[in-house]
Amino acid sequence: MIVSVASGKGGTGKTTIATSLALSISGSVQFLDCDTEEPNAHIFLKPSIEKVEKSFIPIPKIDKEKCNYCGRCKEVCVYNAIMVIPAGSDQKGNILVFPQLCHGCGACAYFCPQRAIEEEDKEIGIVEIGDVGLMQFVHGRLNIGEAMAPPLVRHVKRYLNPTRTVVIDAPPGTSCPVIESLKGSNFCILVTEPTPFGLNDLILAVEVLRKLKIPFGVIINRSDLGDKKTDEYCKDENISILMRIPFKKEIAVAYSKGVPIVEAFPEYRKDFEDLFNTIKTWTN
Repeated sequence: MIVSVASGKGGTGKTTIATSLALSISGSVQFLDCDTEEPNAHIFLKPSIEKVEKSFIPIPKIDKEKCNYCGRCKEVCVYNAIMVIPAGSDQKGNILVFPQLCHGCGACAYFCPQRAIEEEDKEIGIVEIGDVGLMQFVHGRLNIGEAMAPPLVRHVKRYLNPTRTVVIDAPPGTSCPVIESLKGSNFCILVTEPTPFGLNDLILAVEVLRKLKIPFGVIINRSDLGDKKTDEYCKDENISILMRIPFKKEIAVAYSKGVPIVEAFPEYRKDFEDLFNTIKTWTN
């Protein structure tokens, strides 16, 4: 079973929930941190990294001896990563590639009538694989300045082990890296907080999961702060509230030291065990 943990906005406690859930599941567990732009689950799980792989995307390399500057590559590039300056009577043509915009789809090379485009690898980040006791651990780190997180998320998910219970820590928000992380999940936990910003972004995340047809429920973190509008929204939308975690200074202090909730407060382990058993019942 694959359980993803997501949130409409950052700072709601998504990684806190994901790591505590993974540590509370008995049996074979795998943890995938797909928040490749800001991976931080390792701070709490403290894995022993055994393998590091570089991650690449293919970008076009133009053979200007073959290119006749017809512009076909520019036409098929939906990301505007190629600019073609046609040849004129008094000037030679030119072609420019913008690697930062390239998504590595390969359309330009496939459709080039002159076969003037080859692909070369561009490194975008690394994937680290290791263990946390008996738990398998995988996460990706996007290189600073890179904008293409989804290919690295896909690289992380290549290691998904279907023989284990998989917990995925998804990036915050509702953008492309989030969609890539959530694909294939059997259930998603949405972590929110009872504030206007928390509710606004929860609504966006709910719309995404309904489009993806992934079952989900909500955990309200810092549940005794803010207002009751999040509860009212969940009631009106028939969304199950799976757990409430109150605001506690002690939890924040443990978080700042990289200590998971279930290790700092063992009484929460039973709550996360019950949460997982509830999810299993709903997905069977």
